[in-house]
Amino acid sequence: MTSINQLAIDAIRVLSMDAVQQANSGHPGTPMALAPVGYVLFHRHLRHNPSDPLWLDRDRFVLSVGHASMLIYSLLHLSGYDLSEQDIRNFRQWGSPTAGHPEYGHAPGIETTTGPLGQGVANSVGMALAECWLANRYNRPGHDIVDHFTYALCSDGDMMEGVSHESAAIAGHQKLGKLIWIFDDNRITIDGGTELSSSTNEAKRFKSYGWHVAHVSNGNDLDEIDLAIGEAKRESERPSLIVLRTTIAYGSPGKAGTSAAHGAPLGQDEIAKTKENLGYPSLEPFHVESAARKHWAQCVDNGRDLQEDWQERFAVYQEQIPDLAAEFLRVMSGALPEDWDEEIPDLTAAESEDATRGWSGKILQGVARRLPNLIGGSADLAGSNKTTIDGADNLLPSTPGGRNLHYGIREHAMASIMNGMALHGGVRPFGGTFLIFSDYMRPAIRLAALMGQSVIYIFTHDSIGLGEDGPTHQPVEQLAALRAIPNLCDLRPGDAAETEVAWRVALERTEGPSFLALTRQKVVLLNRGDILAEAEGVRRGGYVLAEASTGTPEVILIASGSELGIALEARERLETDGTPTRVVSLPSWYLFGQQERSYRDNVLPPGISNKISVEAASTFGWARWVGASGYSLGLDHFGASAPSDVLFEKFGFTVERIVKAVRNSPTL
Repeated sequence: MTSINQLAIDAIRVLSMDAVQQANSGHPGTPMALAPVGYVLFHRHLRHNPSDPLWLDRDRFVLSVGHASMLIYSLLHLSGYDLSEQDIRNFRQWGSPTAGHPEYGHAPGIETTTGPLGQGVANSVGMALAECWLANRYNRPGHDIVDHFTYALCSDGDMMEGVSHESAAIAGHQKLGKLIWIFDDNRITIDGGTELSSSTNEAKRFKSYGWHVAHVSNGNDLDEIDLAIGEAKRESERPSLIVLRTTIAYGSPGKAGTSAAHGAPLGQDEIAKTKENLGYPSLEPFHVESAARKHWAQCVDNGRDLQEDWQERFAVYQEQIPDLAAEFLRVMSGALPEDWDEEIPDLTAAESEDATRGWSGKILQGVARRLPNLIGGSADLAGSNKTTIDGADNLLPSTPGGRNLHYGIREHAMASIMNGMALHGGVRPFGGTFLIFSDYMRPAIRLAALMGQSVIYIFTHDSIGLGEDGPTHQPVEQLAALRAIPNLCDLRPGDAAETEVAWRVALERTEGPSFLALTRQKVVLLNRGDILAEAEGVRRGGYVLAEASTGTPEVILIASGSELGIALEARERLETDGTPTRVVSLPSWYLFGQQERSYRDNVLPPGISNKISVEAASTFGWARWVGASGYSLGLDHFGASAPSDVLFEKFGFTVERIVKAVRNSPTL
């Protein structure tokens, strides 16, 4: 190793341990161990332009081992991204882009939010899958405008988390040859050596998935690292795992190779000894030699040259294949085409009853015909979720332009891979399963919301209405749990027209994910006319579906989804008995909560105390809308195995129960 290489690598180590020390918080050991592979990647292999972090054909780099965040911050700072030394010094401080774990959108060059272990590697599978699909659609002979790799640095923790198993199996099945994981085999976790909790042979595991596997015995040998990465790049038929043997906190005389360097600062004395042990030219905190900075600056010139070459080739592509070039730029921008909704069926004119999952499937077909980059599937429930795009191929190595993606029984991986596809850009992902299994997806759903990614979840079988499968499959608390996630748009439509508008909302939404909660059982066919309002009110989250006959209601019934029909029947009974009753459809708490106070008060007047919510799910949270004197008819216990109509009757979701609740109100 030449002295300049050593200086450049040790600069990463110094910045990492000094930043963690100054913050008195963080993980210094892994960045110190991975500094050589980070250097080799950024200097010799990664196609990136620090001057333009969003260059469309850049390689994607994911630091899945998110607790080693100072590694990526050091790499970005040194290689010329807009991340200053002051940002490094402000590691983990209020308002700093250098958060405790890499956060998407905080600092340039961060491709995804990582920290929950396993999520980053799963995201990388989605990124590689998106690259493969886009390359198939847009590349033409002599025009490889989509041609890049996805790299992920991962840890023992990533490997232990179940989502890595699921996503790695999918990557192998899909033969994602441009996906490269580098496994930091340091054999240390917070609690101690990995022998305490694991005896897995990761190399054999990945070989069984159909991956190419290489070994680097010395994590400080730049040539060995370089050769392994080069070999992985040449392997076009299989994803690659590089097992990199490292020593955590390399260079530290007292803490190298121990868990003491995993989650706490080294200490000032140990840092000084480490710098001396490395032969570093200064003990001054955050010191980087000018020669090392000059060496790192080569990344800027190299990146600019790479992007300029691509832009020249893309200009020729635009000239020769203008329509495809225009479509490519549009899908990469995330914009919908002007005519995207022209083939959505007009469901306000629906003539027969169906489940909302059925209406959703019909809408999907119309949308898919106008959105060529809409890709999705389900966790082995496509027939039940109605998520198959008719006439489209399955997305497989033999048909890389397919749009129906079969995840198998892997909800964890599905949600995380969809995040990766959305983050890559160019693809609009959707995925389906039963609402109950959203529990398996929750970590990735939360991250989609945190990162503001426009992922769409199709959750069917949304209540006890699924019937005979019983309480293991009947969701109770899932709606409340999902509604608690910030920036996640909930959409529980009650009829055909609401389902159509819900799909439009989800597709038009660019600032975060959305889910549709859909029924297995048929719902009533609402005749929207003189009495019932149009479904466009879904866009505001809640609206007056049916007004009281006098215009001044004494009672307000609030419902969502399949329970709208019951609420409307109860209204008729109450109106006949002389009680003016309003029915409010509330399909989206998120959207309704965003409306101005005057609108919400107009729909749910504070002065009307008799508010009753009707939803076949947990009542948790409904007090926000019914008020202290209101009543919530819900399900605060598990379901049972029986036909859906029997369950609704036995659990009290009936007109008689609603009328009785109204009659028992002390204010009537």
